[in-house]
Amino acid sequence: METDMTRGSGRNLALATIAFAACFSAWGMLAPIAPDLQDKLDLSNIQTSIMISIPVVLGSLLRIPLGLLTDRVGGRVVFTAMLFYSAGAAVLVGFASSYGALLGAGFLLGAAGASFAVGVPFVAQWYPPEKQGFALGVYGMGNIGTAIAAFSVPAIRDSAGQEVAGLVFGAVIAAYALIWMSLARQAPVEKGPPTRYGEVIKSGWKLWRLALFYFVTFGGFVAMALYLPKLLVDWFDLSLTDAGLRAAGFTLLATAFRPVGGILSDRIGGNKVLAVAFLGVGIDALGLSWQASLATDTSEPSMVVVTALCLTMALFLGLGNGAVFKLVPLSFPKATGAATGIVGAAGGLGGFFPPLFLGIVKDSTGDFVLAFVLLVAFAWLCAGLAFEGRVAPADTGEPD
Repeated sequence: METDMTRGSGRNLALATIAFAACFSAWGMLAPIAPDLQDKLDLSNIQTSIMISIPVVLGSLLRIPLGLLTDRVGGRVVFTAMLFYSAGAAVLVGFASSYGALLGAGFLLGAAGASFAVGVPFVAQWYPPEKQGFALGVYGMGNIGTAIAAFSVPAIRDSAGQEVAGLVFGAVIAAYALIWMSLARQAPVEKGPPTRYGEVIKSGWKLWRLALFYFVTFGGFVAMALYLPKLLVDWFDLSLTDAGLRAAGFTLLATAFRPVGGILSDRIGGNKVLAVAFLGVGIDALGLSWQASLATDTSEPSMVVVTALCLTMALFLGLGNGAVFKLVPLSFPKATGAATGIVGAAGGLGGFFPPLFLGIVKDSTGDFVLAFVLLVAFAWLCAGLAFEGRVAPADTGEPD
């Protein structure tokens, strides 16, 4: 017999995924036009990296309180507020013309990136543990919002202006907020007592291990998705639109493999999927460090090789993202929002520091080699932790 849970699960998963994509499209508005803004405003690589990274800051910090708030009042209410907020922030980006105004608008945009912590507990409540890997993997496909921004913001800006781009994004997101309010429903489950973050933090290594994993998987995804347009322009002198389209391909592939990571984790365990994903990310980062060393006055990287390395890295990062959030609700079934906030904040910070580091390394050394070598070290460290330091089945409910 079909229950209220099974009847509403698919619809609410779809609605939450679109809501996440809408917020993330606002969150990713600045990065695709950063190379052009750098030339127009005569910014250094470090200044440009700060502008690209600023939206990540507020998003990282707000994931913690928003996760806790979602545990208390429900994802439907919190997501409604986030959608309307994201619409307003998108409009402000359209009218930001100075470097200071862009930094301010980017900081406000960052809150849209915190929307991930709202949807995870909302979706998890609609599904039993054995299906949460798949469901949360599908929800994570809302990352496609950054791809939407990557190819549509430059196109609208080139044809109609930056102000119109902001207005279009704001109007579309606000319209979807009304749809969300009308159709989304909270899962028919009893609410337990409010969870205190201190209780989650006291879980120790079980929590911080997942935070480290997401720092690398999601942080790596965000850093590459945001910085790739600039990197491609620097290496291959591509147009802004062409670089944005190629960066969108990276985002789309990583997004598509996120539910695959969740499904594989449902079947064989998240730790095994993570071990393979981290090994793959390290190999790709090693290849990109080699290509970065070729970016000199007398030579340049291979477009074919860089494309292959970036796309396979996207695949592995997508698998890793899906695997991490299979483990979160299993490890913290009564505090999913709180744990998601902390783990998600770690991932957000993982997206903040690499673009800054890329800019510093480029200005200091003239290339990106050292930045990719550091990613190799982080990825292979996490591979070892995933392979050796498995969380006990009693803690996660997953097979060894």
